Amino acid sequence: MTQPQHPYGHGADGRQIQLETHGLDVIGDADRKGTPRTLFWPWFGANVAVLGLSYGAFALGFGISFWQALAAGVLGIVASFLLCGLIAVAGKRGSAPTMVLSRAAYGVRGNRLPSAVSWILTVGWETALASLATLATATVFSRLGWGGGTETKAVALLVVAALTVVGGVMGFDLIMRIQTVITVVTGVLTLVYVALVADHIHWSTVSAIPAGSPQQFIGALVFMMTGFGLGWVNAAADYSRYLPRGSSSRGVIGWTTFGASAAPLLLLVFGLLLAGSSERLSEAIASDPIGALTTILPTWFLVPFALVAVLGLVGGAVLDIYSSGLALLSAGLRVPRYLAALVDGMLMIAGSIYIVFFGGAFLGEFMGFLTTLGVPIGAWCGVMLADLALRHRDYDEGDLYRPDGRYGDVPALPLVLTVGATAIGWGLVTNTAADRLSWQGYLLGPLGLGGRTGQWAYANLGVLVALALTFLGTLLLGRRRVRAQEALPPSPAPAPGTYGA
Repeated sequence: MTQPQHPYGHGADGRQIQLETHGLDVIGDADRKGTPRTLFWPWFGANVAVLGLSYGAFALGFGISFWQALAAGVLGIVASFLLCGLIAVAGKRGSAPTMVLSRAAYGVRGNRLPSAVSWILTVGWETALASLATLATATVFSRLGWGGGTETKAVALLVVAALTVVGGVMGFDLIMRIQTVITVVTGVLTLVYVALVADHIHWSTVSAIPAGSPQQFIGALVFMMTGFGLGWVNAAADYSRYLPRGSSSRGVIGWTTFGASAAPLLLLVFGLLLAGSSERLSEAIASDPIGALTTILPTWFLVPFALVAVLGLVGGAVLDIYSSGLALLSAGLRVPRYLAALVDGMLMIAGSIYIVFFGGAFLGEFMGFLTTLGVPIGAWCGVMLADLALRHRDYDEGDLYRPDGRYGDVPALPLVLTVGATAIGWGLVTNTAADRLSWQGYLLGPLGLGGRTGQWAYANLGVLVALALTFLGTLLLGRRRVRAQEALPPSPAPAPGTYGA
């Protein structure tokens, strides 16, 4: 594989990579560049992490067969990243960050609620990825006899945090270059890993895994959706906003979906085969998803594996910290973008210290995090998709920053739909592995679904229900509002300094 001439950064357009000064502002025509094809690089680089192998064990943990887990994984990965592709279209139509474009549906200040949820989700994801990279490095060093204790973890965390924070603070151009390198290096080394451990696959053992119930299948499907596309959907337009307005919408959807899905699909298949061949490996992945994968490697490949593990996870964390900074600004913080990313980096480090040095089993907390925040993000996604589908014109850029403009300040409909769908959704999910979330699932009994211990308890229907309720509600009730907005003449461009509104 050879590295292509990339349309971003020095060497492609003659410009040196420098600190990005763009925050919530609209990207001007002079700064829009590239084609939809270039979206492949950030999305592939962010999702090529070997963590995708561990999702095979996560899926089988729902008590389903290989074929059921494969179907749930393929459907969950492709469908959820297709949602990202659809929302990415808003980026090239409005040339602003995702959580600014969301103001068209939620109003300028009403949008602070979903922005805050988006911020929590992205900070949580970057913390989880940085923690996994640290734990994986410690496991590798331990196997090599080079330590692996507290000192190793501390140094590894510092290195991972530095790579992540520098990329997030510097911004778009550096991120695009980093993701290209990560894509090539991790892609090649992951293929080497697959070749080295292929003899650990025992098809007779894998094929003998009994099938699970429809409810267990749905639970695995929802988990795959929240673990992949629904974890990125709130940042989907942050990169497409740099494309020229005339870029193909189909191209934006296709390259975003393909770039994000390609690596997880391949990694999932191999991860299912590995986890299905060894119950011991599958159980080990629950506590150390990346480190457990080193136990079947020859010693000479441990250092390259540590490199591919860290780079892949950093690739995802860099995109998260960049988007979390934008979400924090959209939630109301008035500081430059790079300072917001730096704040998020400090929170990421603090959270990683807790997980690495004081936390318990990783998988239970991770699943609780994904399903809990997956409900309100699913609700937001439903509103955003329906609002985008109702619009026939590009966004009015000036009014995205004016509380008295066409999009309003705090419109009731989207907020009521989102809060109501979230309340219903939380009543239809359970998180028994995370004690602090045991209050969820309160509607499973009253609705005749068997309560918190019944068959439907682990299906996590709440994520899908929240998305469907807000999507249908916005389509049915929001059409008149959108038509009235698009009937107004274009507004003046926002004055300098008002982009933080």
